[in-house]
Amino acid sequence: MRQIVLDTETTGLDPQEGHRIIEIGCVELVNRRATGNDYHTYLNPERDIDAGAVAVHGLTNADLADRPLFAEVADDLLTYLQGAELIIHNAAFDVGFINHELSRSGRDATLEASCRVVDTLTMARERHPGQKNSLDALCKRYEIDNSGRALHGALLDAQLLADVYLAMTGGQTDMHLESERPAIERGTTGLAQRLAAAGRRPRVIRASAGESAAHAQRLQAIARASNGAALWLQDDEG
Repeated sequence: MRQIVLDTETTGLDPQEGHRIIEIGCVELVNRRATGNDYHTYLNPERDIDAGAVAVHGLTNADLADRPLFAEVADDLLTYLQGAELIIHNAAFDVGFINHELSRSGRDATLEASCRVVDTLTMARERHPGQKNSLDALCKRYEIDNSGRALHGALLDAQLLADVYLAMTGGQTDMHLESERPAIERGTTGLAQRLAAAGRRPRVIRASAGESAAHAQRLQAIARASNGAALWLQDDEG
């Protein structure tokens, strides 16, 4: 199964009031494993960013002046997302913004037409009724390190959400390969950024001859002390 964990940052809260997307971050999971085939772009919104939004994500118009317009990346984004199951926290917000941008760029397309959308906020509310279910709260609940999240960022938040989703749906989140990620993607110890770099097998460290001999001697001592009742001896006999 191919899943895309997606997040956006915007100039404000409502696309109907002319607000635009300024950052899109996506993390690809295939069969619940991060592939490293992530998607990330900043966008020039062609309008001022609300001061309240700048306080959240730290991006200013000066930062985005030389970035592409949404219309310039729309086809690549749709191709990347095609047919995937989208994992989004508070999906109505991000889906609404992307659909508005697609319409604004003259494309007769919506995310829901080509993708199934899973809202992790709805999922979290069902699993944890009456509790806080923000991304930060879920990171704390599932013991996911979000200490690098001083400001929101679409790619970082998608990586954190990938960890939360896997933990919330029963996945393993304890393979630490953070040192192999670029510095911009570090700041958490989550599964998405650790596994995205794991294009090779984990290094296997084998016992030396001396260690193997010491291990065998220890097993013999335990066997003698147990009068032959050691469980591994019984397994061998069975």
